[in-house]
Amino acid sequence: MHQSSLDKMTGFREKYLASRQNEPLRILDLGSLDVNGSYKPLFDTPAWTYNGVDMAAGDNVDIVLKDPYAWREIRSESVDILISGQAFEHIEFFWIAILEVTRVLKPGGLCCLIAPSGGFEHRYPVDCWRFYPDGFTAMARFGRLNVLEVSTQWTADPRYTQDDSNRWQDTMMVCTKPRLSGFGSWRRRLRLALLHKMMSMRL
Repeated sequence: MHQSSLDKMTGFREKYLASRQNEPLRILDLGSLDVNGSYKPLFDTPAWTYNGVDMAAGDNVDIVLKDPYAWREIRSESVDILISGQAFEHIEFFWIAILEVTRVLKPGGLCCLIAPSGGFEHRYPVDCWRFYPDGFTAMARFGRLNVLEVSTQWTADPRYTQDDSNRWQDTMMVCTKPRLSGFGSWRRRLRLALLHKMMSMRL
C-alpha cells in the first residue's frame, strides 16, 4: 500500500464521511489483505463496522470469498460504504465484480475505488489492467452506479518521492448507488442478476 493511495482514501473519508462518524455504517474493504499497510486505521470509528474482504485468509481479512465473482458471503444491500484500493487491476473480469459491488451496496451507498493507470507489472497473482477516468466511468455506468467524482494523478507530487508512489498515477473514483422506487429497484436487481448470470456462467 503506497502513501499516495492512503492519502487519497483519507481524502475520501474526510470529504464524504466526516459528518457521519456517529452513524452505524458498515464498511467493506475489497482486497483488504495487509500488504505493507491497509486502510483499516482510517475507518477505526466506534460507530462503524469495518470488514476486510479478500480471496485468501490473512492479516486484515474478515471475510474470505470462495468466488471472486459471486460474493455469497455478503448479503444484498447490506453495505453502506465499499472501498477498494490496488485491487481492481488484479481482477480478471472486473466488469462482473462491479455488478457484485452494486448488489451488496445499500441504495444511497457509496463506493470508492483506487487503481493504477501506470506502473510496472506486479502480479498478485495476476496483473491485468490499468484504469483511466473514462474506464472507471464506463465501469460505473455498467454497474448502474452514479459517478460523483473521478480523476487520475497525472503529475508527480513531491510528497511521494521517497516511496515512489508517483509511478502508479492512481485513478480514483467515488460513486453512489441511486435510490429508486419500488418498481425501479426491482427492475435494477433483475437486470443486474441476469447480466451476472450470463457473464459468469462459463467461468
